[in-house]
Amino acid sequence: MKNVYLDNAATTQVRESVICKMQEALSTYGNPSSTHSFGRSAKTGVESARKTIAKHMNAHPSEIIFTSGGTEADNMILRCAVRDLGVKTIITSKIEHHAVTHTVEELEEKQNVHVIYVNLDGYGSPDLIHLEELLKKDKSKKLVSLMHVNNELGNKLDIDAVCKLCKDNDALFHSDTVQSIGHFTWDMEQTPVDFMAAAAHKFHGPKGVGFAYIKKNTGLKPMIAGGAQERGCRAGTESYHNIVGLEEAFLNAYDNLEEEKAYVIGLKKHFIEKVQKEIPGVQFNGLSGDIEKSTYTLVNMRLPVDQQKALMLLFHLDIKGIACSQGSACQSGSGKGSHVLNEILSEEERKQPSLRFSFSKYNTKDELDYTIGVLKEFVEK
Repeated sequence: MKNVYLDNAATTQVRESVICKMQEALSTYGNPSSTHSFGRSAKTGVESARKTIAKHMNAHPSEIIFTSGGTEADNMILRCAVRDLGVKTIITSKIEHHAVTHTVEELEEKQNVHVIYVNLDGYGSPDLIHLEELLKKDKSKKLVSLMHVNNELGNKLDIDAVCKLCKDNDALFHSDTVQSIGHFTWDMEQTPVDFMAAAAHKFHGPKGVGFAYIKKNTGLKPMIAGGAQERGCRAGTESYHNIVGLEEAFLNAYDNLEEEKAYVIGLKKHFIEKVQKEIPGVQFNGLSGDIEKSTYTLVNMRLPVDQQKALMLLFHLDIKGIACSQGSACQSGSGKGSHVLNEILSEEERKQPSLRFSFSKYNTKDELDYTIGVLKEFVEK
């Protein structure tokens, strides 16, 4: 039995250089807020990481706020935009990550925020004509929250078009970019999103650390009360070793982006071509089978087996040493199925099992061939 990890959209293997940097950082035990030499040493590391990220994104260092990950960043941005910026209407979609959908549901229930869901096409992409209609509907202060890369389908949003629509209609724009930072380049002057969220563990960094991009002078105040850390935007002692690990992962991601992107695109193309050849009737959900319109890091596909047989699929893959996902990792064990697939698939289509396979630089074509062989055996027996 092989061990094949194809669940990189859930989390990625940490790079060896990241582990080494974090081990070094653990010996720098000063509090970054302390003024003595021990504290100043840690503070220098935190600010170096902030400047590194800002430089690669063509942003200002003050716009990068370190958090515990994407969920905290999404929550902070959405909640504080309502509290501090007078947002009365949030326009989003029903296939966002639960860090967004559950937050806006709570804001609607407890803060009387008007939440509107933009229409989706049959592939799960937002209808931008409908979005424009919603933006022009009334004069209330609006915030649009649409993810750049869907974590289950891999669909890529036309983020530049959404930026323009929001700017033309005086609306704020927040994008969950957890699946895209570290995999796509960013220039915040050319793509003027107001707010973004990122998590280090999606690009071979440590878990438990990420950042929020908050455009300067927006007026957001801290969600967590306490000290004046993170330029007064996020109280709490900075997780120095995690921030150093994030910086190293971020640098590696962008220093090696073109080479690693080309390699992973090759894996995805190989997987799509071979699975279509070996398993007739396989279908790709959303746009994940389209290299141009989806992220190069994942595919979400539906197998031609009945509902009863489908119950054993993940167990079968697991005992063969293959790790993948039936939905996002955040939903595992919920028993409710994927809220994303429930939105775009018919009742009959939902009876067939859907799997998300997500790739990284650490995967090989041999691993993909083994996986497809296991799937073929399961479908045919």
